[in-house]
Amino acid sequence: MSETQAVRTSPAPPAQHPVVTALMLKRAENLQVRIADAITSFAGSMPFVYLHAGIFAIWMLFVESDPWPKLTLVVSLEAIFLSTFVMIGQNRQAAFQQAKADHDFVEQELELKTNTEITKAIHTLTTELHRRLVTEQR
Repeated sequence: MSETQAVRTSPAPPAQHPVVTALMLKRAENLQVRIADAITSFAGSMPFVYLHAGIFAIWMLFVESDPWPKLTLVVSLEAIFLSTFVMIGQNRQAAFQQAKADHDFVEQELELKTNTEITKAIHTLTTELHRRLVTEQR
């Protein structure tokens, strides 16, 4: 095995999409968005499930003799808030997808324009080469 084969470097991490970078910076600047991100991150995790299962079990077994009316109220209110956070997350995801699609469209249009210009330049060069070859043969 040669030295170049023995020493392997890890590949560079993939660059983030410019829209991802811009949105991450924008989200980092807004306290409300950071709080919503933290809540949705925790609410969508297994520790959240375990915590609630434990709290509700303790509440039903040790705190109240008839926990159902209050438990129903608490769970209903929590469901209202969690569904709101889900909608906030969906709205953010939709905004991100639209911004990414807009960015990608602009980049693709620029690439198409560049490719068209290159194709025209190649055609011009090919035509000129053909003209010169035909002129030299006469």
